[in-house]
Order: sequence, then C-alpha cells, then structure tokens
Amino acid sequence: MKAYIHQEDKLLVGTIDEPEPTQGQVKVKLKVAGLNHRDLQIPNRRGTNKEPLILGSDGAGIIEAVGQGVTKFSVGDEVVINPGIGWITNSDAPPEGFGIVGMPNHGTFAEKYVVDATYVEKKPSYLTWEEAGVLVLPALTGFRALFTKGKLKASDTIFFPGAGSGVATYNIQFAKAVGARVIVSSRSQEKREKARALGADVVIDTNEDWKNALEGETIDLVIESVGEATFNRSLGVLKKGGRMVTFGATTEDQVTIDIRKFFYGQYQLFGSTMGSREELHDMLVFMEENLIRPVVDRVYDLDDAEDAFTYLRKGKQFGKVGLQIGN
Repeated sequence: MKAYIHQEDKLLVGTIDEPEPTQGQVKVKLKVAGLNHRDLQIPNRRGTNKEPLILGSDGAGIIEAVGQGVTKFSVGDEVVINPGIGWITNSDAPPEGFGIVGMPNHGTFAEKYVVDATYVEKKPSYLTWEEAGVLVLPALTGFRALFTKGKLKASDTIFFPGAGSGVATYNIQFAKAVGARVIVSSRSQEKREKARALGADVVIDTNEDWKNALEGETIDLVIESVGEATFNRSLGVLKKGGRMVTFGATTEDQVTIDIRKFFYGQYQLFGSTMGSREELHDMLVFMEENLIRPVVDRVYDLDDAEDAFTYLRKGKQFGKVGLQIGN
C-alpha cells in the first residue's frame, strides 16, 4: 500500500505491506489524514532509524475489515481515529504506557490503518471527510486544556497567543459556545481577521505591547502552546490568581520565570497533553450540540505530502492541513 514514510534520514511516499486486523482490531480505509506539529518533529527524534515508520496521528475513513470479537463496528462504518492509545477514563495525567499514534507504531498517512477497535469512534455525520480527518488530536487537546484543566466558565475571559493554530481555531469555537470572552493574538493581519470572523472578541498583534493592548481586560485563563517566546508575556497579562494551561512548545522548551513574582501573584500553572477517550466522547457530543466544525486551511494529495509538511513548517496555515488519501 502507499504511505508517507520516515526511513533513515528521509521522508518519502513509498510502499509498505498492508496490515490485516487480528483479534479485536479493525482495518480502516483512510479517506483523509490530518497533519500536526508532532509530525514535523518525529523525523528528528528518530534520527537515522532504518526501520520504516508511517507518520500521522489523525485520520478518518471507512472500516474495511474487522477482526474476531469486534461487535461495536461493522464493515462500512465511517469512523475517526483516536490518536491516544492507552488512555480510557479521565485522570489527572495519562496513565503509564500512554502513547500517540504515529510513533513508535505506524500512523495514519497511509491507505490502510489497523488498530484495536477501542481507538476508533463513529464519524460525526455532519462533518465532511476533510473536517473529520483533521479532527481529533488538536480538538481533544484544546478541549482538555480548556475544560478539564482550565475549568473554563461562561464568565471567564480567555487569552491565547497564536490565533492560526489548529488547536486555537477549535478553542475559539469551544470557548464561545459556553459564552466566554475570547482574546487571541497573531502577527498576521489575515489571521487576525479570520480569528475575529470565527468568533474572537478581541484580536491583537503579537508584536505589540500586550499589557498596553489589553489594558482594561481581566484575563482569567491563558492557554499557552508557544513556549519560551511567549510564556512570560502571557504570564504578564494574566490576572493575579489566574490560571495558565500549557500543552506545547513550538519555540524553545526551556522557560525561565521570576519565581518570586509567580508565587506573589498566586498564579496557577497546569500542564496538559491530548485527552482520554472519555473526554473525546464528551467533546464529540459538545461539538455536535453546538455544530462546531473544524477549520480546514487546505488539503494536499498524499503524493504531495512533502509540500504539506513545508507549508505547515512555515506556519502559514489558519486551521488544519490535511492529506487526501482515498476517494
């Protein structure tokens, strides 16, 4: 079968043996798969590993075969992939053994994908294939950061830098669905306009002085995913006693903070990663009740996966980037 593979120091569209389901597994014929920043980092993490690895964590498709013992799904069912393996019920942190699809095991940038039936869910019927294919990892990450960790309420004002990321486009919609006030930043005027159209109440230029730009605003919750470049600026606009949730670091991982200022401010800092299957079920219900749709920037053909990676790496997207795999 055709797949986008990392092998040794190369990324290429190649062929690899087609998997078959065993006890308790399903085989999905993928229609669309979604790119995430995680996919950009995996080649560096694997180095010159000689074993081929299919990249990709997100995807949606049609069940083509089921293994013995599978009763929840049938051939022909339309499904989305749950990228979080080993995390079923909600908990303060992922359990030991938790892993994300796409490393170390094969991922979704392929014509076929096999996984335990526990880790697929019925595709929301109101979503297109393009929307469903880019759904779970960023949406679930945002949902947990906002509600499980951030305890977002309708009376809150939330701020997050980086308006064009996939998670941000979900978070704008999630937060507005519960009535919260949403503030975002971006260096791009085009992205700021799109964020406002999506529902953001206030949009600011990342390059301006945030304290001046947000004078008069009381920020209850900050969702941080940029890392070193914005962490202290985000902390600087958070109200005393406010909450910050961080789930990523698209810039440097290491952050230096003024710990005296932090504890005098009584700030609350939470880490978050992905989410459990229980939270995924809650999120899918929440999305359908509020008719929330993924924002899809563009979709490339699987043969053009290198171009898709380049586009994502440059940070030009507003929303999600996908790969068209099947008809």
